[in-house]
Amino acid sequence: MRSKVVFARLLRNRQARYGAIALILLVALAYVGPYVGPYDWTDKDFLAFLSPPSADHWWGTTTIGQDMYAVTLRGMQKSIIIGLLVALISTGLAALVGAFAGYFGGWVDKVLMWGVDLLLVLPSFLIIAIVSPRLKGASWLWFVALLAAFTWMITSRVVRSMTLSLREREYVLAAVYMGIPRWKIIFRHIVPNLSSLLIIDATLNVSAAVIGEAALSFFGFGIQPPDVSLGTLIAEGSRNATGYPWLFAFPAGLLVVLVLSVNLLGDGLRDALDPGSNS
Repeated sequence: MRSKVVFARLLRNRQARYGAIALILLVALAYVGPYVGPYDWTDKDFLAFLSPPSADHWWGTTTIGQDMYAVTLRGMQKSIIIGLLVALISTGLAALVGAFAGYFGGWVDKVLMWGVDLLLVLPSFLIIAIVSPRLKGASWLWFVALLAAFTWMITSRVVRSMTLSLREREYVLAAVYMGIPRWKIIFRHIVPNLSSLLIIDATLNVSAAVIGEAALSFFGFGIQPPDVSLGTLIAEGSRNATGYPWLFAFPAGLLVVLVLSVNLLGDGLRDALDPGSNS
């Protein structure tokens, strides 16, 4: 019943509708668009270096003759996957750490929150910048793990504070008296009642991860060649943005629209799940 009410609120929210439509179109473009284009992202046209947009190359070509349309969509695919994976990992980690710390309390709470405080004061960008070059040749999933490792701490503190209240509810106390193991109580009663917060956090973490990946890739610390992402394409295109604007405009434009659509959808979810948040 509550899900129907939330969905109805979401549909009434204009920003959420626009964000959802834009996001669906972008995902469709990223994963269906390559099958429509005439070139694969690995193809090279040695007769069209830095060619402007044309009937043959819709978004022009790169410095090595790659079709910009195909390469950009490949980069957007990678950025979307990274954003989703980072959001899932970081939100899941925040839920586990915060719920266990808040429910068990005592030394468990102290140890987990000490770890959270330590990660909060560490310079995440500097650490990722130092570690990333050492992972050259390794799977890009290591880069996802690095991004996720520094994006969950604030949420875990919020989850902990909410768990301190939830553990005193009647249904939680009843489960304790029935002899249900504590870890089952956390997964059956605590975490499900935090779903509103976690859904919003995961949605907003997608855009944060996409921006973080783009920033790190711009400075050469993210996705490594021969693979591409929107960040690597923006970094490459910025060097020739004035003379060959299509190298920069298409990946940068898609990045802006992608992040904006996810943020609009996240704001809409927040208002739908918590109607008092937009007052």
